[in-house]
Order: sequence, then C-alpha cells, then structure tokens
Amino acid sequence: MPAAVPATPLQDVGQLESLAQAEAALHLPSLTAKQRFLVGPIPPRVQLAQCTGPVRPSVGAAPHMKDRVLVELHCQGATAWHLYVPVRIVGTAAVAVAAHAILAGSVLTANDLRVEQHDMTELPLGYLDDVSIAVGRTAARPISGGAILSNQQLVASKAVLRGQAVTLVADAGGISVRMAGRALGDGMINQRVRVQNLSSGKIVEGIARSEQVVEIIFQ
Repeated sequence: MPAAVPATPLQDVGQLESLAQAEAALHLPSLTAKQRFLVGPIPPRVQLAQCTGPVRPSVGAAPHMKDRVLVELHCQGATAWHLYVPVRIVGTAAVAVAAHAILAGSVLTANDLRVEQHDMTELPLGYLDDVSIAVGRTAARPISGGAILSNQQLVASKAVLRGQAVTLVADAGGISVRMAGRALGDGMINQRVRVQNLSSGKIVEGIARSEQVVEIIFQ
C-alpha cells in the first residue's frame, strides 16, 4: 500500500489578516474611540500554501477614499501567490453638515455648518471631515438642511470677478512689478483669466493667485 502523501501546510489566515490590517493602518487616518478596522473577510474557501518566503503587503492609490484600502499580500517564496484583502474603517466619524438649507451660489460661512457623528457606511464619496474646508467655498447646487457636505457640492470661490479692479503682478528680470488692471472675466484661484492693463490698455492673460491679484503670464 503506497505511503500517504503529506498534506501541504496552509498559510494561517489570521496572520494574513493581521498583516493586512497593519499595512492599512499606515495609509488610513488614525482611529478614534468610536472606530475600528474591519479586515476582509478572507473567504474560507481560499486555501493558500504556506509561504516559504516573506509575505509582502502593499497598497495602491485610492483617490477620495478616506475609510478603506485594498491591501495586496504577495508571497515571494517558492509557492508564489498573491491575495487582495479589503480593509476599511467602521464606526462613526465627525463630518461637516449643513446647519440649514443653503441656496446654490451661496458662499459658506461657519454659521452655515455644524459637526455631527455619522455612521461611516452612510457617508457619501468625498465627504468633508473638517468644517474649515467648506468655509469660503460656494454651493454648486442647493443643499438641504442636515445634508452631509461633500466636495462634489462645493466649488472654490471666485478670486476675481468680471469688471473688477485687480492688481497685476509680473516678474521682470527678477523684480516684481505691480500694475493696476481690470478683470475681463471671472476666475477662481489658479485659473487663467484675461485682464486689461489700465496703463497701456493692453489685454493679456494671467493666473488668479489670490483675491484681486493676477499674475501676468509672459509667452
């Protein structure tokens, strides 16, 4: 009777989950007392041969994701394999909320906002966890009272307005030169805007750098 072939040792799933959580903690915000990590779960049907070398964790870019990452575990031993393990933060988080109904086009102030704790599974993509981020921005659409604020609802306020007097700033040989000008269009911070030099009457293009200040672009 042939001898029984010994079973291949399997990788400990608990160790993999711990490794994924430790890597995720390097990329996600620190937990509050009302939050915890939820790892995986790794399906029971996933059976991986015990790695004979190190298991390397890595996390790819996850834009706009403040509460979750996808950790890749890569076995670099003779029995090479890789596994993706989702890790997310569950619990509640402090978020910026509209204190009352806000009209489209309104520039938000601190009085328009309040902070509330909300279940993280109910938060919209791009939610704001800092009230100060919303202050000074403009509502892109009507916002109902009590709504959780997100980046999609707000736009940066305009730095210059059409017809407004502005200061034109130009770098001439390392020397900063300032001139009086007039904006020929609206412009947000770091947006291009056409302006007129009131001294020469010449129309040029610049970049709105701050409120009423436009940096001239030399071609």
